[in-house]
Amino acid sequence: MVTDTNSQAPPKTFSGSVSAAFAVGNTRFLILALIFFATVINYIDRQVVGILKPTLSHELGWTETDYANIVFYFQMAYAIGYIIMGRVHDVVGVKRGFSVAVVVWSLAACAHGFVHSVTGFIIARFALGLGEAGNYPACIKTTRNWFPASERALATGIFNAATNVGAMVTPFLVPWLTIKWGWPAAFFVTGAFGFVWLIFWLAFYHNPEDHPRLSATELAHIKREPEPPAVKIPYGRLLRLRTTWAYALANMLSAPIWWFYLFWVPDFLNKTQGLDIVALGPPLVVIYLMTDVGSIAGGALSSAFIARGMETMTARKLAMLVCLLCILPIILAPQATNLWMATLIIGIAASAHQAWTANIWTLVADSLPRQAVGSVFGIGGMVGAIGGMIVAKVAGYVLDTTGSYVILFMMIPASYALGLLWLHIVMPRKPERIEV
Repeated sequence: MVTDTNSQAPPKTFSGSVSAAFAVGNTRFLILALIFFATVINYIDRQVVGILKPTLSHELGWTETDYANIVFYFQMAYAIGYIIMGRVHDVVGVKRGFSVAVVVWSLAACAHGFVHSVTGFIIARFALGLGEAGNYPACIKTTRNWFPASERALATGIFNAATNVGAMVTPFLVPWLTIKWGWPAAFFVTGAFGFVWLIFWLAFYHNPEDHPRLSATELAHIKREPEPPAVKIPYGRLLRLRTTWAYALANMLSAPIWWFYLFWVPDFLNKTQGLDIVALGPPLVVIYLMTDVGSIAGGALSSAFIARGMETMTARKLAMLVCLLCILPIILAPQATNLWMATLIIGIAASAHQAWTANIWTLVADSLPRQAVGSVFGIGGMVGAIGGMIVAKVAGYVLDTTGSYVILFMMIPASYALGLLWLHIVMPRKPERIEV
């Protein structure tokens, strides 16, 4: 029998301040920096096609349905990759598993520059989805291994903020590359970033117990919460956990909204505000700057609740309720009378999404022993990607049929409300015991 014994209260020796966090050592923050930059690259590579949609649609003759199908097959591969890579990280270790994932997605990102048909883009996006699915299971497992519970949500918020850094870099980098050398160059250059990152990952990542520069004080800080014995947990047992399905279906309702922002907001601004590929940069940067704040603030909010004595799971769900309230105004975005009003509304909702994500992901790490985290996160990610496939088809159909984003934006708050209700009903109040 394996029982997670994570403390549900913050360690008394941790003050909650940044200075106190660094006082015991900073090696875990070096590891956090590595997964931060991996996530930046991950989001640059996946967002290139969204930024180039107006250009590619014009040059290659795509319909809304063609674009929706390209996104659909990326999401399909992402779903398949999530379930595979989550298990791979648990079985072979995060160092080797993450390395394989980065090589696959970087090669696939470069391959986009060689294709000119819808079918070619579907194949390239499918390969990209398979590789990119390895990023988040690896990042969650890394924070689970390297950070105590009292710091974990904040660490998750920090690496998740990298998605917004990637999303801010892309609207400036991709138009510049496209204007200077053509759209294939945008895929070649951005795809090469992953190989550079891989050099640093292989050189600097080790498990805490084996890291040559980790002090005994910092290791004791990381390991202050007792760990269960390291054993392999069968998938069949994981599928019987309430935690697995609480997370998976809640993630299915919320995760696709982020994909919608990533793949359709540039087109929304192009169609409703008349922005070309160059003019898209400033509003998208504002949106993703706001989401950087939301990602970190969301993790810090629940950590602050815990520091004040609130039970861990209650703190995470209360923070998610605050996020839901911030998302509600998104239904007004299609009626925005000017560019910056639309930008502000979308930015607030996207920020709240990232804060939500920091907390729902950390709930998984809080509720399971570390040898199960990658697999359960992979299951939830797969289900979330299936939700993204559905949203892609719905978005393409709605836009081809109505030419309007009104219905799509109205669906967003309802998805989060249903997800939070499901999570509250199904998620166990205490970590589940896992029998093997």
